[in-house]
Amino acid sequence: MPLLNKVTTTIPGSLGGDTASLSRLRLALTLFFALDGFLFAGWVVRIPAIKAQTGASAGDLGLALLGVSAGAVVTMTLTGRLCRRFGSHAVTVATAVLLSLSIALPALTRSPLALGLVLLVFGAAYGGINVAMNSAAVDLVAALRRPVMPSFHAAFSLGGMLGAGLGGLVAGSVAPAAHLLGLTLAGLLLTALAGPTLLRHPSPAPPEAAPKQGARPATGPKARRAVLVFGVIALCTAYGEGALADWGALHLEQDLHAHPGIAAAGYSVFALTMTAGRLSGTALLERLGQTRTLVAGGATAAAGMLLGALAPSVWAALLGFAITGLGLANIFPVAVARAGAIAGPGGVAAASTLGYGGMLLGPPSIGFLADWFSLPLALTTVAVLAAGAALIGYATRNASAPTTA
Repeated sequence: MPLLNKVTTTIPGSLGGDTASLSRLRLALTLFFALDGFLFAGWVVRIPAIKAQTGASAGDLGLALLGVSAGAVVTMTLTGRLCRRFGSHAVTVATAVLLSLSIALPALTRSPLALGLVLLVFGAAYGGINVAMNSAAVDLVAALRRPVMPSFHAAFSLGGMLGAGLGGLVAGSVAPAAHLLGLTLAGLLLTALAGPTLLRHPSPAPPEAAPKQGARPATGPKARRAVLVFGVIALCTAYGEGALADWGALHLEQDLHAHPGIAAAGYSVFALTMTAGRLSGTALLERLGQTRTLVAGGATAAAGMLLGALAPSVWAALLGFAITGLGLANIFPVAVARAGAIAGPGGVAAASTLGYGGMLLGPPSIGFLADWFSLPLALTTVAVLAAGAALIGYATRNASAPTTA
């Protein structure tokens, strides 16, 4: 899930001055981001098997997937308070344990209702770890005084690619229950290895004592409207990421009759190109600038998703998924950065929240549309929203940060 924050100066004498500790914290947090992507992808590639196991229709599955959204939204509103009380490191470790345990539950269900209930737990863990990890990463970015946040989210995408790839290898030969239980064990093992580093070291001290530099965040109605616009851009693109994660494999298997292993590779291909796009995002922004990167990304994603949704062959659809991943890779970070430049940390938080909403609400929306029309037609909404993000980005190209106070 992408989140950017402005880099600030570290207070002398804080943990920010301990380079070795910061390096260990960075490695541990990177592993948790990768674990999050790995476990989530491991779940999504088994959705077709779980759908068949529970006897759910497309609409039933959409309602069940709404459990992930509901659990995550509720937890996201509470995790900030938990982080302030217990520390973001402790909450990251606790939610990683819960996520690892809850991923085994869907394979134990035999009805859409039971699936929806266990997905509430899974969604709560998923929403909690994303807020906690990003809170910890924001503090670490400030202490390091380096813009390393994209590397954490590249780790999430890489973990997703590996999780989907592994799922593709075992989808045709290993039962969902055994596969997801294996993911539980892997998650608990990695948490046991990386968790002590977070628990031993508190978050770097916040840089409140550092001298303020640059512009004062704008707070008026105009600034709020601009932040809302960039939040909508983030929502449009995150909708596509959530939709492909939950419905891409089912589209390949159900509509194009792909082998379960090939169908599971759809999300892996998407995650691979998104990872590549994020790793090259800094160079792309330096070369094209924010507006061109946003517009080009939206147009690319729209074209790729039209191909992925409407192509008559599996390989053409996989190519479309790959193009979509490249297009979507950097739009969310650009939108959140623009919101932050206008309204400071409050703008970052508002745009990110809208973006998370798009990722969580996309999958159930696709399910309802698939029930009413068809899954390929439902997936074209990803292309429509990506194109809309490009148009909005071009229309707001002159939005600027506030002047210096």
